[in-house]
Amino acid sequence: MVPHLITALTGPLLELERRFLDESAPIEQWFRSQWQEHTPPFYSSCDLRNAGFKLAPVDTNLFPGGFNNLNPAFLPLCVQAAMSAVERFCPSACKLLLIPENHTRNTFYLQNLAQLAHILTRTGLEVRIGSLLPEVTAPTRIELPYGQSLLLEPLVRQDNRLGLHDFNPCAILLNNDLSAGVPPILQGLNEQVILPPLHGGWASRRKTQHFAAYAQVANEFAAFIDIDPWRINPYFTGCRNLNFHTRQGEEELAAEVDALLARVRDKYREYDICETPYAVVKADAGTYGMGVMTVRDASEVVGLNRRQRNKMSVIKEGQTVSEVIIQEGVHTFETVRDAVAEPVIYMIDRYVVGGFYRVHTARGKDENLNAPGMEFEPLAFETGCNLPDHCENPDAPPNRFYAYGVVGRLACLAAAVELDHTRPQS
Repeated sequence: MVPHLITALTGPLLELERRFLDESAPIEQWFRSQWQEHTPPFYSSCDLRNAGFKLAPVDTNLFPGGFNNLNPAFLPLCVQAAMSAVERFCPSACKLLLIPENHTRNTFYLQNLAQLAHILTRTGLEVRIGSLLPEVTAPTRIELPYGQSLLLEPLVRQDNRLGLHDFNPCAILLNNDLSAGVPPILQGLNEQVILPPLHGGWASRRKTQHFAAYAQVANEFAAFIDIDPWRINPYFTGCRNLNFHTRQGEEELAAEVDALLARVRDKYREYDICETPYAVVKADAGTYGMGVMTVRDASEVVGLNRRQRNKMSVIKEGQTVSEVIIQEGVHTFETVRDAVAEPVIYMIDRYVVGGFYRVHTARGKDENLNAPGMEFEPLAFETGCNLPDHCENPDAPPNRFYAYGVVGRLACLAAAVELDHTRPQS
């Protein structure tokens, strides 16, 4: 089963899928050569948008929180990939400390945490969960649906090592994106491997940095298989020194939006695309779909009302927004049960381990789907993203999923390049 794509299947995307299919052997060789030069993050996820004329990533997360949404059939693939990641970063690891977000009331997130711990345990690691919450002063068990449970334990810092009362781990895996900053208890741990590295958290990471790295990767890949890089790469720019409450920087923001939309209109004319171009303005750091607005004209970012300013000025953990990325909007023409959908690709190490569809019944093809009311459809990914079928049409499920996997891996490679470029000097 693959979601219905409401667009002409004889257009540019079909040609793109055919190109990926025809060049699959050279593409895999290209990726192997890239991974010899760049170290993939321990894990990542990528939000894709399929416009029928374009297939591109719109966000890449280094602290994925939806492992519970993957097809259970892909568990062996997840375990194999996790083994590879552990061997890469800490070959002698036998104990791993997992540090989650502080979402103790979000059942869906906690189910993700349980599934992630299950995957890691199946690699042969002893996995325990240490909480950053100050109120967790003793082991605290949380009951989950389907008979599952989690044990959260208080962290214990001893000199330059972090663990639990009776647990001294070799490695620390963060499933916390550090939106509120790097807490002191995580700083200076130079005797343990921390994954992802602290500079991969939103305290220092910026989406503009990631998409600059992605543009570099996309340009090299597009030249390799002879396609227009725009077909897999959303245009973007950034704007700083904003204050949405006082309207500081409004005119500069409008000018950047106008310039970006002009570039997109030129491409739409080049490809004879009849859709209306749009841009997405979103906080340059952060996730959970906060601090996001869709605009179709530069005038829409001038004179925002109080509700709009409040929505754009604060993101997760109450962090104030002063920098934004202005990204070319990529329509999604895919639907699941008549609701707009977008694929989300999950990776561990350099391997695609599955994905799911984010579905929203109340949003349109040019709107952000990462918003309250969204649902997830894991079983749509009934096949992996790594086995194209050359006997099938380019838009057959294995081949469409392969195309998703190619673009998802490009985003993962861009994250590796980004982490290299932004690594703090020792």
